[in-house]
Amino acid sequence: MRKIDLKDVSEKVRELFIDACENIPENVLNALKKAAQEEQSPLGKQVIEQIIENAYLGREKHLPICQDTGVAVVYLTIGSEVCFEGDIYEAVNEGVRRAYTEGFLRKSVVRHPIDRVNTKDNTPAIVHIKMVPGDTFKIDVAPKGGGSENMSTVKMLIPADGIEGIKKLVVDTVFHAGGKPCPPIVVGVGIGGNFEKSALLAKEALFREIDDESADPIANKLEKDLLELINNTGVGPMGFGGTRTCLAVKVNVHPCHIASLPVAINIQCHSARHKSCTL
Repeated sequence: MRKIDLKDVSEKVRELFIDACENIPENVLNALKKAAQEEQSPLGKQVIEQIIENAYLGREKHLPICQDTGVAVVYLTIGSEVCFEGDIYEAVNEGVRRAYTEGFLRKSVVRHPIDRVNTKDNTPAIVHIKMVPGDTFKIDVAPKGGGSENMSTVKMLIPADGIEGIKKLVVDTVFHAGGKPCPPIVVGVGIGGNFEKSALLAKEALFREIDDESADPIANKLEKDLLELINNTGVGPMGFGGTRTCLAVKVNVHPCHIASLPVAINIQCHSARHKSCTL
C-alpha cells in the first residue's frame, strides 16, 4: 500500500486553487485568441481581446482574473492501493481554507441556502471521489463561478425527443442565458444515467481539456453540431452579439433506463478555470 500524507493533499489543494484563479490554462488562451481572430463582430472581437488582456494581467500580477473565485469543486481519483490516516474531506477543506484566505480570494460560500451566513473561508468544498485500480492519487480542482452555474439545468427528456430534442434544449438554454455566464463559454453536456448522474457527467465534462474530442462517435458529432448551432445564436462575447458565443462543447454519455433520456447542461465561463496534479 502507498501512504499519502494528508498535509501534502492540503498543500496541493491550496496551490491548485490559487493557480486556477490567477492563470488561465494555455490551451484556453489559445482558444480565445482563435475566437478573437474568427469573431465577425468588431465589438465582439474587442471584448475577447479585453478578456485575453485581463488573463495576462492576472498571470503577471498574481491576481484573480475574476472577482468571483467560485465554489471549490474537487475531484479525487484514488487508487485502491492508496491509504491515508485521517479525514480526506477535512484535508481538502483545509487546503481550500488556506487558498481562499492566504490567496485573498473571494469567499462565496454561505453555511445555509436560506439564512445566507458566509462561512468566511469558502468551505465546505464540493468533493467527488472516484476509486480506480493501482496506486495513483490525482487531484482536479475548479473554482466554479456562480454566474455560469446559475445558467445550468437538468431536464428529464423522453427517448422520443431524441438527438433533436437534446440539441434544442442545449441551444435554448444557452440562448436564454445570454451574457450572464460570460461568453464565449464552454458547455458541458451530460446525457444518460439518471437525474443526478447526468448532472455529474456534465460537470465532469467541464474538466476535460478544451481541445480534446469525445472518443464516442455519436457524442463527438454532437459536440461539433452543438458548437456550430450555439455560435449561430448571435449571443456573442459577453452577450453583446457576435459569432463566437462558445469556445467548446463537451458531451459525456452513460447508459440509462429504457424510458428515460436525462440531459444536464453545465455552463462554464470563458476562463474555463481548472487545474490538476498527481501525487
